[in-house]
Amino acid sequence: MNEQRTTGEIAACVAVALRRRPADLVIRGARVFDLATGELRLADIALCGERIAALGEGYEGRETLDARGLTAVPGFVDAHCHIESSLVTPYAWERAVLPRGVTAAVCDPHELANVRGAAAIDFFRASAAGMLMRLQVQAPSCVPALPDEEAGATLGADALAPYADALALAEFMNVPGVLAGDPDALAKLAAFSRRPIDGHAPLVSGDALQALRAAGIANEHEATSAEEALDKIRAGMTLFVRGGSAARDVPALAPLLTLTLCDRLCLCTDDCGPLDLVAEGHIDAAIRAAIAHGCDPLAVYRAACLTPARHFGWRDRGLVAPGFLADLALLPDLAECRAERVVCRGRVVGEAAFAARPPEPDLTPFLGSVRCRPLTADDFAAPDSDRAIGLREGQLLTDDLPRAACGDLARAALVERHGGSGRIGRAWVSGFGLRRGALAATVGHDSHNLCVVGADPADMALAANALRECGGGLAVAAGGALAGLLPLPVGGLMADRPLAEVAQADAALRAAAREATGATLARPFQALAFLPLPVIPAARLTLAGFRHV
Repeated sequence: MNEQRTTGEIAACVAVALRRRPADLVIRGARVFDLATGELRLADIALCGERIAALGEGYEGRETLDARGLTAVPGFVDAHCHIESSLVTPYAWERAVLPRGVTAAVCDPHELANVRGAAAIDFFRASAAGMLMRLQVQAPSCVPALPDEEAGATLGADALAPYADALALAEFMNVPGVLAGDPDALAKLAAFSRRPIDGHAPLVSGDALQALRAAGIANEHEATSAEEALDKIRAGMTLFVRGGSAARDVPALAPLLTLTLCDRLCLCTDDCGPLDLVAEGHIDAAIRAAIAHGCDPLAVYRAACLTPARHFGWRDRGLVAPGFLADLALLPDLAECRAERVVCRGRVVGEAAFAARPPEPDLTPFLGSVRCRPLTADDFAAPDSDRAIGLREGQLLTDDLPRAACGDLARAALVERHGGSGRIGRAWVSGFGLRRGALAATVGHDSHNLCVVGADPADMALAANALRECGGGLAVAAGGALAGLLPLPVGGLMADRPLAEVAQADAALRAAAREATGATLARPFQALAFLPLPVIPAARLTLAGFRHV
């Protein structure tokens, strides 16, 4: 939302611009990257409160920040993210991404909402109110993703009515419902028709794509090829280019990130795991990747800052210019994109600014969310199917394969864990490279049931029961012993610890997965998390077993 200004705030900015009073902070001697004109020019940046009052020379300020040798760019915007995928709470996530220059993000809380319903939206809103960065919390459209899924909650159109003031309706996964004219699906679209509605339509084309755009779907982040992306841009959608953990689409979509099309492209992470966030970065990593693939830096920075601001209707961010929000990243090098200093809300980001935040909202309502019965080896019997789910490294898409054609096979099972039916679905999966043992997780998009993959039923039961006992998380078992455990007690999705600690535990867990089970995937738990997502083609694990999507 555009932030309301008072007459006093406007008068103060005018006075600073006219040099009638000193600025609150002057960023001295920066090279400003003008995303409107493409120019690079030296200027002092005079800040008044949370706004930029003026650019020029010789402005005086109560405080100054020496930015000589640094380039000032607008703070980055993550156009679409699920904070839960970082495995930490919003406050801990902010500590990791804000110093990298990410000063705004559009957050879909549907992961935690699939566990605890509307309470999750309220929690994210309360978190956003206390954060330094500008976190925009959307209304989750598909809880669960499809009507026949068993999640911990259901949010129909009536349940979303109290959140009609949200920035946007989050990614609309129920494509079949829209195309079939499902009343609840259409009611949600109608209720948010004055706001952007996020899409989720992998490989959808032709008449179905036209119908989705006609229904009001405004953007799309599931395109994995330039051809698919261009098809969706032609249909009038804004394209979000993912640079996350499980899906890395920047290399495939880089040819479209040009000065001609950058006003239709935004950068997003969608899902960024803790280890990748610490080791590689966030939107800054996507910027580096795009420039490394030959994209014009002006087009890339527009996609990271200006285009998302315009897409979501923010007239006060996306440029380093008077009247715009004082959210800035100061970079030694545009191509390297590693922020040396970050300014947010007119303040230099540092420990003092984080310490001034109000206490984090109560996490108690989200504890104790794993409610399945104790499991045995018999629960993980061989699947009754001649098909297998084929994984693709670095993509969410899967293949529907004949079981007999797969040399690498493992058992997969999905256990309802919210205290409902208690059903267990089973399927074969190829691509993990498991030779022994098992992996288990309560992070299973999007209903977040308990997902287990393994070569040994007894180890599958051991790993699953370890998560049941600790309240959720990620586990590795092999040879009748637990080889690794990362507890995620907050909804079975997040830890109540700093991100650096969780990333260290995540690294240890990946190592345990390789050593104890022989897993060959670089990010096995990300692959496991998306195995049950029923809205991604072409084969999925559900509570009914194997499903061709």
